[in-house]
Amino acid sequence: MNRNTLITEVGEWLIDQALAQPNIVDLFSQTCFRLTAAGVPLSRCRLMWPTLHPLFQAETVLWNRGKDTIFEQFAHQDSVSDEWLRSPMNFVLENGLNTLRRNLDGPNKMMDFEILEELAEEGHTDYLLIATAFNETQVRNTRMEGGILVMWSSDRPGGFSDDDLAALKKIQRRFAAACKNVVQHRIARNVTETYLGRQAGREVLDGAIKLGDGRETKAIVWYSDMRRSTELADTMSPEDFLGLLNDYFECTAGPTIEFNGEVLDFIGDAVLAIFPFEDEVGKVEAIHNATMAMQKTLQCAKDTNERRKTEGLTPFDFGIGLNIGEVMFGNIGVASRLSFSVIGPTINEVERIETLTKAVDAQALATKEIAAVTPEDWTSIGEFQLKGVAGKTELFAFNEVQATIAEPVTEAGEKAMMMN
Repeated sequence: MNRNTLITEVGEWLIDQALAQPNIVDLFSQTCFRLTAAGVPLSRCRLMWPTLHPLFQAETVLWNRGKDTIFEQFAHQDSVSDEWLRSPMNFVLENGLNTLRRNLDGPNKMMDFEILEELAEEGHTDYLLIATAFNETQVRNTRMEGGILVMWSSDRPGGFSDDDLAALKKIQRRFAAACKNVVQHRIARNVTETYLGRQAGREVLDGAIKLGDGRETKAIVWYSDMRRSTELADTMSPEDFLGLLNDYFECTAGPTIEFNGEVLDFIGDAVLAIFPFEDEVGKVEAIHNATMAMQKTLQCAKDTNERRKTEGLTPFDFGIGLNIGEVMFGNIGVASRLSFSVIGPTINEVERIETLTKAVDAQALATKEIAAVTPEDWTSIGEFQLKGVAGKTELFAFNEVQATIAEPVTEAGEKAMMMN
C-alpha cells in the first residue's frame, strides 16, 4: 500500500471522528500515531485551541513520540504574557498567517523564536505551525476566537519532505473538522455547567430543554443566606459589596461543589444546592459530603473574614440550613425562558430552617435524619414549628469545634460507613 493511500485512510478516519464525539486527547494522539505509521516523521506535536471557560482561556494537548500524551489548561490572565508575545503562535495570529515553517538545522536553519531554540536542543530538525479557523472571520486581534493551532515537529535529518508537508496540510483540514465538533461540545458543556450546574447542564445537553422536563429525586438540600445584606448593600460602594458577595459565595458555593454538590441557583445573596442520592449508601455519602462542605464553608468564612478585617474590609455573616427529602428537579418558567431548578416542600422547609439560625444563634441547622449519620457533630436544640409545615420539626445545631474536615466519600469509604 503506497503512502498516498495511507494518508487518505487517515483522512477518512478523521471524517468518521468528526461524526462521533471522541476524547480530544485521544483524537490528537491517534492522529499523530496514524500519521507516523503512514510515514510522516513526527517527533513532537502540540494542539492548541481557545475555550470558553470561567477558569481557563486556552487548552492544549502535547504529543511526544514514545511518551504519554499531556493535556493542559491555561488560566485567564489580566495581561498578555511576554512568553506569548514572543511565540510563533502569536506571530501567526497577529499577522493573519495560516502557516509558519522553520528549519531547525542545516543551511536553511532559522531560529527567530525562543521555542525553536528549545526544540533544536531537544534534537528536532523541523517545525511547521498551521492555523485553521472554524470560519474565516474568527482569526483576529492576535487571537483565534474559534479554531485550532497545530505545531508539527520532526527530528529526522533534513526535516519534513515536500510530500510530508503536503500530507500535513491535507490532514490538518480534516483534523480541524473533527476538532470543531469536539471543541464546540466542550464549550457548550462548560457554559451550561457554569450557569446551570454540573448535573443540570448535562441533563439540558441530553435533551431536557422543554418546559416541564424533569424528574423527582432524593437529595440533601443546602440553603445558605447572607445576613444584613440589605444594610450592607445600602452602606457599601457597589464595587466593595460585589467583592464581599464574591468572597461569601467562594466560601459557601465553592466547598459545596468540591464535595460533589450541585449549586442550582444564586438567589440574591442565597445559595441553593442539592446533594442527590438514590439509595441508602448514596444517602450516607450525600449527608457526609454536605456536612463536610458545611464545615469547610465555616472554616473558609473564618479565614476570609480575618483577612478582610486585616485589609480594613467589612466581614460577612450567614446561616446554613440542611434538609432531606424528595424534590422535583427540572425546568420551570415559561416555554421561551426556562430555569433548571428544584421545587417542592423540602425546599420551602430548608428556607424556614435557615431563617431560624439567627433566632437560635446557630451558624448551621439540620434535621434529625441528617444529624443521625454523624451525631457527634450535632446537638438537638428542640422542636420548632416551621411556617407552613404541619407538626413540629426537631432541629440540630452544628458543633463546629468537634467536627473535623474530611475528604469526599469514596466507594470504599461508603461501605465502611455503612458497616459502622
